Amino acid sequence: MTQGLFAAALLAFFSSQSAAIDLEAYRLVDLSHSYGAETLYWPTSPSAFEKTELAYGQSEGGYFYSAFTVCTPEHGGTHLDAPMHFADGGAATADIPLENLIAPAVVIDVTKQAEADRDYLVSADDVLEFEAAHGQIDSGSIVLARTAWSKYWPSAIDYLGDDTPGDASQLSFPGFGADAVRLLAEDRGVAVIGIDTASIDRGKSVDFMAHRVGAAQGVSNLENLTNLDALPPTGVLVLALPMKIDGGSGGPVRVVALVPR
Repeated sequence: MTQGLFAAALLAFFSSQSAAIDLEAYRLVDLSHSYGAETLYWPTSPSAFEKTELAYGQSEGGYFYSAFTVCTPEHGGTHLDAPMHFADGGAATADIPLENLIAPAVVIDVTKQAEADRDYLVSADDVLEFEAAHGQIDSGSIVLARTAWSKYWPSAIDYLGDDTPGDASQLSFPGFGADAVRLLAEDRGVAVIGIDTASIDRGKSVDFMAHRVGAAQGVSNLENLTNLDALPPTGVLVLALPMKIDGGSGGPVRVVALVPR
């Protein structure tokens, strides 16, 4: 999306007589899981979320003070994949344009298909069917697939399909097909693709073509989303601002949707 189109989209979204944004006119929906002891990571991740207390309680000065260290792999919990994750020379986390991360969003509902087949692939036909009902997806959009998989969080066996440490060969959950990503990334020019499962590639994937096709076009991904059932198919503004990591291939992200009341 060009800067002009981005500005126009935000102006239309926040059309108001006042200069200030009236947040009471919107429902704010948190699309992120919190980080903690139960946060799920890819089975081959060498570590998980760690929080260590540095201080907690009354200080020598007589006031309360608390501080912690936190440590996490980039790709776990609700997180963003930068294009660099699967594209040599792709944008790193800190270099993703802000207009890609604050943009109008659409939600493609494939819950029925995923319920019937836990290895379901969101297809190009699913995208075209959505467009037939709601109009063509605009360039620069954030496209989210709702599978209802977040209902299984944080059970690794239910969410990932397998809970064997260090082994990702038996995973089972829905994702995007390469044909859908190719349509969205190459033909529609979307900025971000997201899903409420552990990866935009389904659990059974061994070639990660959804990641590769999107990353080659500069598309970022949002994974392990939640609360997508609270969003309408269109008319939503999504803010997905990851930790700004220099040279990073991704990172933890707080994703928030603004839904007009």
